[in-house]
Amino acid sequence: MAWLSKSLNSSLGKKLLMAITGLFLVSFLIVHCGLNATIFLNDGGVTFNAGAEFMAKNPIIRTMEIVLFGGLLLHILDGLRLWMDNKKKRPVAYAVIDGAANSKWYSRSMGLLGTLLLLFLIIHLKHFWYFSRLTDNLTEEHTLYNEMQAVFASPIVVVIYVLGCISLGYHLLHGFQSAFQSLGWNHPKYTPTIKCIGAAYAIIIAALFAAMPIALHFNLIH
Repeated sequence: MAWLSKSLNSSLGKKLLMAITGLFLVSFLIVHCGLNATIFLNDGGVTFNAGAEFMAKNPIIRTMEIVLFGGLLLHILDGLRLWMDNKKKRPVAYAVIDGAANSKWYSRSMGLLGTLLLLFLIIHLKHFWYFSRLTDNLTEEHTLYNEMQAVFASPIVVVIYVLGCISLGYHLLHGFQSAFQSLGWNHPKYTPTIKCIGAAYAIIIAALFAAMPIALHFNLIH
């Protein structure tokens, strides 16, 4: 297995691992956002609670949850390795950097956006995953939907979540297209389409996630 270790530790291997884990997490976001968006059915959280209960009790989903955490950990660690590699290659910063001439600011700030997302994820897991998986507070009387209503009653929490969703949107805006490029799927004929799909995906996912705490806080849904 030495060849596998050598491959994964090469510059190309690290970028491929980042792309594969990134696209895996992208697919998870579709499922997660789709389930959460059922609160907009405005049925008192009935559909959302049913979906959340299925996700919590289904053995296949629970197994995939472990795989998801593994993929997320790999993505974070690999991102850190790539960041450290870039720092080693450029130990002294350029005197003048005109990054805007060659790339968008969010493309140059993936490390910062990733760090903000990690902090946001810790808060999110504490609010909902920890509550639903590791406590006995989830009951028929106090459902996960009720917990969402309680958490998002705080304007400070809502602001944190909206800022987290904005960070997610910018992270996806670059990461989606970059993942395909790292996998070698970069062609003048297809790249513009991939960029458009990536931009639409980033905006829709971030907007839907941000709309949820806002809607619950202002009682736009019940």
